[in-house]
Amino acid sequence: MKKTTFEITKMDCPSEENLIRMKLDGISGIVNLDFDIPNRKLTVFHNGEIEQIEKSVIELNLGGKKISTEQTDKKEFKENVDQKKLLWSVLAINFAFFIIEMATGLISKSMGLVADSLDMLADSFVYGISLFAVGGTLIKKKRIAKLAGYFQITLAIIGFVEVLRRFLGDEKLPDFSTMIIVSIFALIANGICLYILQKSKSKEETHMKASLIFTSNDVIINLGVIIAGILVNWLSSNTPDLIIGTVVFVLVIQGAFRILKLSK
Repeated sequence: MKKTTFEITKMDCPSEENLIRMKLDGISGIVNLDFDIPNRKLTVFHNGEIEQIEKSVIELNLGGKKISTEQTDKKEFKENVDQKKLLWSVLAINFAFFIIEMATGLISKSMGLVADSLDMLADSFVYGISLFAVGGTLIKKKRIAKLAGYFQITLAIIGFVEVLRRFLGDEKLPDFSTMIIVSIFALIANGICLYILQKSKSKEETHMKASLIFTSNDVIINLGVIIAGILVNWLSSNTPDLIIGTVVFVLVIQGAFRILKLSK
């Protein structure tokens, strides 16, 4: 058996891990996948050639690059018996905050919160595809991925149109305090999700959860909305909120295209 190590420069959180797992699902010869998110490394234990695996990793556009391939005598791997339960937990948290942020974003007139809610929904899609397609056929998984990807793009485009309308119009300032408070809770929720998912790893990796939290794109987005809320209050302008909303909508669309790649 061979062991091939990849560097995945854009693997910031378990959402990207699930995308990679789904992309490589069904490739014959793969024995086990070992993810090191803090160091952005993926180790594939496989039989046979690596070409198809390498091509699939690169196609996800997550900055995948093969580092090395070598022989290994390793034969036993830990199975995660609680994977389904963990996926349900993080799916529930992400979807709950999608609803919370969407509702508070509309009420407070904050595009930053609305955009962040769609980012939460995007993560829900990834976990949902992994969960509902467990044991299912590859065709079923591809259909779910295609629907999720196009739905996500549609919502993001609607968001862009709303940002443009607010930029050109004379809109009331968003409620900066709601932006900050809700984003702080979303920040905590993302940390909880990362912690829950780390429970599926070995005890040696658990101490890395802090670095996981601070390298996650989701957490960076939460901090961005918090900063935008502070600037809205300081500058008495909705421009910071519209800027962070636009940035997050771009990230949501990028995530949607990654999901759509799974449907090909």
